[in-house]
Amino acid sequence: MSRRRGKVEPRLMEGDPKFNDKIVAKFINCLMVDGKKSTAQKVFYDALELIQQKTGLDPFVVFNEALENAKPQVEVKSRRVGGVTYQVPIEVRPERRMALGIRWLIRYSRSRNEKSMKSKLAFELMEAQKGTGSSIKKKEDIRKMADANKAFSHYRW
Repeated sequence: MSRRRGKVEPRLMEGDPKFNDKIVAKFINCLMVDGKKSTAQKVFYDALELIQQKTGLDPFVVFNEALENAKPQVEVKSRRVGGVTYQVPIEVRPERRMALGIRWLIRYSRSRNEKSMKSKLAFELMEAQKGTGSSIKKKEDIRKMADANKAFSHYRW
C-alpha cells in the first residue's frame, strides 16, 4: 500500500447468530471453506457441544481461554542489514495477535487425526485451553526464537 493514501478503516462485523460475539464470527469466517458459512457454523457449534459433553465446562469460556492461550506476544521478522539477514523480535499488534491465534487454532485442528472436523476442533480447543496442543507449541517456538534473537532487537524499525 502506498504511504500517500489515507488510513484504511476496519470493516464493522456483526456478531454470530448464537452468542452475538464478533470474535466467534471472525473465527467462523476463518473456518469457512469455499464460502460455505452454514457448514462452518455447524462445525463450530457442534465442536462447542462436544466440549460441553467432554468437560462439563461452559464451551464459550473454553473457546475464549483457548484463543487467549494461542495468541502470541512476540514474533520475529527478517531484517536485512549490510548483506546479513537478522531475525528481529518485535511485539505483535493486537489485531495481528487475534488473527494469528485464530489461524493457528484452525490450521492445527485440521491437521489432527480425529474422525470429523468438529471433533478435531473440539480437541484442539480443549488442549489449547489447558496450555498444551500444537497451536500452543507453535506460539512457544516463536517465543523461544524471539528470546534467542533478543540481541538483534536494536535493528527494530
